[in-house]
Amino acid sequence: MPDDLTLLDAYSRAVVDAVEQVSPAVVQVRVEARRGARGGGGAGSGFVISPDGLIITNSHVVDGASRGDGSHLVEARFSDGRALRADVVGDDPATDIAVLRVSGSAALPVARLGDSSVVRAGQVAIAIGNPYGFDCSVTSGVVSALGRSLRGRTGRLIDDVIQTDAALNPGNSGGPLVTTRGEVIGVNTAIIMGAQGLCFSIASNTVRDVASRLIQHGRIRRGYLGVGVQRVELTRRIAHAHEIDAKTGVRVESVEASSPAAAAGLRIGDVIVRLGKRPITGPDELQRELSEEQIGVALQADVIRDKELIQVVIVPTGKY
Repeated sequence: MPDDLTLLDAYSRAVVDAVEQVSPAVVQVRVEARRGARGGGGAGSGFVISPDGLIITNSHVVDGASRGDGSHLVEARFSDGRALRADVVGDDPATDIAVLRVSGSAALPVARLGDSSVVRAGQVAIAIGNPYGFDCSVTSGVVSALGRSLRGRTGRLIDDVIQTDAALNPGNSGGPLVTTRGEVIGVNTAIIMGAQGLCFSIASNTVRDVASRLIQHGRIRRGYLGVGVQRVELTRRIAHAHEIDAKTGVRVESVEASSPAAAAGLRIGDVIVRLGKRPITGPDELQRELSEEQIGVALQADVIRDKELIQVVIVPTGKY
């Protein structure tokens, strides 16, 4: 049986090998406001995913620059000292992912996106980034949990988030969380202030999907109904009478004029308990059902109106 020192040496070699493989592709992302622009600059991390200069980072790192009005400059600084101008290809605040592009350079080192669906709790996780401006800092730990949900800046839930105890600090945002094989399994995005070892990364499979759509379209479209809703409890009598398993639904608080909800005849006070194939127990479930794939698709909604269960057909439209 190997002794403790042998095991520690093997662990150290695995971490070192992964860092040496990935760190050349990790960049410091700096955002500087032009004179007279509203809002200051900022800094974070990112990593190159293609030799022609595509970079993944967090949406909140390039907030302001993503408006595309020229009020902010973005720069990607590499560990070898190069500093390249970067343009925002697209960003998605709902998942806190942004794609940048740098140009005017030879083939760049690349970090490989891994498959986050095969990640297991307890496996080694390595975070690489630029906390507080310290270039290419490395921390390691384990994957603490999988399948977490994290609320983004738009209020939508980001699903399939990886929890890790690899220490993150301001400036790590946008950097990669990698395995000992040097595969990126997440984009470091958030910490719980005041807590120890509660750090979160957007899973690489989410990143791959969002990034591909940002590269194609610059933005992410999601289904739009045009309603404001609030979670409400269902009475036992209502749930029993209509054979509804859930204990809650969403009450319509507002209906926008000329919206899909208005066209479907939804009214203030209606309680939506199902949309399409998904039971609707709260606003988050409603948001999850309104994916890009549902745009233009006729969805049946089960609605409680005046204690009666009715069905209406709603066709979501697209909205960025």
